[in-house]
Amino acid sequence: MDERGGTILVTGGCGFIGTHLCHALVNAGQRVRVLDDLSTGRAGGIPEAAELIVGDVADPVAVGEAMAGVDGIVHLAAIASVARCNDDWVASHRTNLTGTLTIMAAARAAAPVPLPVVWASSAAIYGAARALPIGERTAPAPLSPYGADKLGGELHGAAAADLFGIANTALRFFNVYGPGQDPHSPYSGVISIFADRLSRGEGIRIDGDGGQTRDFVYVGDVVRALDTALDRLMRRRRLRREAAFDAVNVCTGRPVTIAVLAETLRALTGSRGSIAYGAPRPGDIRDSVGDASRMHRLLGLRAETRLEDGLRALIEARPAKVA
Repeated sequence: MDERGGTILVTGGCGFIGTHLCHALVNAGQRVRVLDDLSTGRAGGIPEAAELIVGDVADPVAVGEAMAGVDGIVHLAAIASVARCNDDWVASHRTNLTGTLTIMAAARAAAPVPLPVVWASSAAIYGAARALPIGERTAPAPLSPYGADKLGGELHGAAAADLFGIANTALRFFNVYGPGQDPHSPYSGVISIFADRLSRGEGIRIDGDGGQTRDFVYVGDVVRALDTALDRLMRRRRLRREAAFDAVNVCTGRPVTIAVLAETLRALTGSRGSIAYGAPRPGDIRDSVGDASRMHRLLGLRAETRLEDGLRALIEARPAKVA
């Protein structure tokens, strides 16, 4: 993080990625304000030095209060469970797309120059891409309301830069994992669920033959991408550079099969839990791996954490067993 002063607003700062980001910012000497409705996040997870405002990201009044006096925004608040977005379509749309527009509108109102916004998009905008690795120029084809809302946010982000001078960067997260992911939450990825069961000596079940691939990116690398993207926008704002919209994959560029992931977790946990295979889930994407070259060119970053190291950190951070 550069020497930038001021206050950074983190929406969804009490969630999994947000908590890691808030700790990194505070540890670097940055003042942090969090806006979170605590529907899934935990207030106790953020640093004591961070200011918390409990509110709805789609409520202009709450957002206006949270935005007062800040110098940059990292917008992470979202309903990230694809299943919940499917079941509660309109309400999730309000949070995921209206919430993003509410943040953009408040950033626009800042004087004399709109505030910069770095925000969480998703690889879900790509759907089942036919060519791998998936680059930022791959045609979007979302298969879920969640992916559709994230794509809608990007379209508004591009318009916001062109029409309203709002510099904003959408980071397209692939499969994020790391310490602090609740394995019992509907928002959890396969890694935290598998690690939890194997650590308790229980078996796991893989939907399909295990040959499907994913791009697993460690939360620490995601935090570095968020922080670097924000620094970049804030520098450009100080220099009065022309506002622009950018979309950047945050990924490793390395495919990992679910079978290899499961075996690695079993070895790291020393588990005797079984690994079973079942029928594939309807509509499940077979292969997903991102092209990380633009992240390197634009942000100067690579996802440095090896899968084994990231998995070990996740396992070691699990609460100790109670006798």
